[in-house]
Amino acid sequence: MTETESAFARERAALLDAAVKRAPFEGWTRVMMSRAAAGAGVPRAVLAAAFPNGVADLLECWSAQLDRAAVVALGGPAAQGLKIREKVALGVRARLAAMRPDKEAARRAAATLALPLYATLAPKLVWRTADAIWRGLGDASTDFNYYTKRAILSGVWVSTFARWLSDDGEGETATNAFLDRRIDNVMQFEKAKARLRDRGFDPAAFFGALARVRYPER
Repeated sequence: MTETESAFARERAALLDAAVKRAPFEGWTRVMMSRAAAGAGVPRAVLAAAFPNGVADLLECWSAQLDRAAVVALGGPAAQGLKIREKVALGVRARLAAMRPDKEAARRAAATLALPLYATLAPKLVWRTADAIWRGLGDASTDFNYYTKRAILSGVWVSTFARWLSDDGEGETATNAFLDRRIDNVMQFEKAKARLRDRGFDPAAFFGALARVRYPER
């Protein structure tokens, strides 16, 4: 948590709660933020200090809150005894469950993040979600695996989230089935990597060599 986030933690939480309730009707805009702040009793000066980058900071705040919900679930009893693939699925489902009461706000957030103005924020939030889930699983890798795990899970998360947004069925069974298929694809990829390593080919060393050719050491 940054110094700004810590200093205005109470105001940020109050405004985020008010904003999530307004977003389905008003979208994620500065006007909505101002109205949410007024409704939450947050002065304009405090609003500007707590969210200096406006909507971008607000969306980042909500995403971080949802990521924490996934991490909490992964540290809870439901994760005990599960295989890695099952824990990954649990983390993704917990993230979706945290958004479920505010699904329309999530739809509006996705539409906002698709705008060119947020072209750099959207992938950053996706990466942070993938990183939070892996860290919630206890992953502490820093090598090639760090990037591949998060890159693959980022793809799983984005596609599953998109499927969830359009899934209004009871129990969201279509989303759950979709997530299971995506994780199956990931596991097949991991098995393929393992077979390559067994045959003496190390993907990490290979891509590292390519990087050195493209970006030679000086």
